[in-house]
Amino acid sequence: MKRFLSQLRTELSLMLRNGEQLLLTLGIPVMLLVFFSLVDVLPTDTKNPVDFLAPGVLALAVMSTSMVSLGIGTGFERSYHVLKRLGATPLGRPRLVLAKVLSVAVVELIQFAVLVPVAYALGWSPSSPRWLAAIGAVLLGTCAFAGIGLTLAGRLRGEINLAAQNGLYLVLLLLGGMVVPFGKLPGPIRAVAHALPSGALADTLRDALAHAGTQPSTSWWVLLGWAVVTPAVAARFFRWD
Repeated sequence: MKRFLSQLRTELSLMLRNGEQLLLTLGIPVMLLVFFSLVDVLPTDTKNPVDFLAPGVLALAVMSTSMVSLGIGTGFERSYHVLKRLGATPLGRPRLVLAKVLSVAVVELIQFAVLVPVAYALGWSPSSPRWLAAIGAVLLGTCAFAGIGLTLAGRLRGEINLAAQNGLYLVLLLLGGMVVPFGKLPGPIRAVAHALPSGALADTLRDALAHAGTQPSTSWWVLLGWAVVTPAVAARFFRWD
């Protein structure tokens, strides 16, 4: 247990001390939320833009931490053979993975502790929010994005993995219904967006927090599918060296 707690502290320290990681996990979501809430340039079709943006930015925060931060950090650890050495210690591979997952969960709690008050300060007023459903969506989204991030980290070398994670982040941000409504996307792209994990998470969070999902029933099933498939793929194809 002592080794596990020590590794958990190390994982948290690495995630929170890195300036680039903080910018990705907190800086960008906060800036997007504040800027687009105050500057009404997005076609949100809502009286108060923050009502549309808040659930989407929460989904973005989950993606940035569980996919990009976890995936990039793990990828470089693998390239430098840190994972292989840690996996051979008494800590073991299962507890190493568990420490990484728990560190992601802690960072997500910090993100929500910052983003939710900021959204309320900007005038967000969710109607009868279902927080338990939102937590369920976040857990499924975390599993889905962590699976994607670890799959890339387990197959690609450090710099290539870095580029792939950041590129995928931008694609999912733009096409995932997080800051651009699904209805404003062209028809074929809209269908793809609904099938993406980012689109499913954003839609389920809007359903849970604002009863504003475009196709919530389908999105829950899509998100569940990603949450089951991507960790299984990561477990099957991840390479430790």
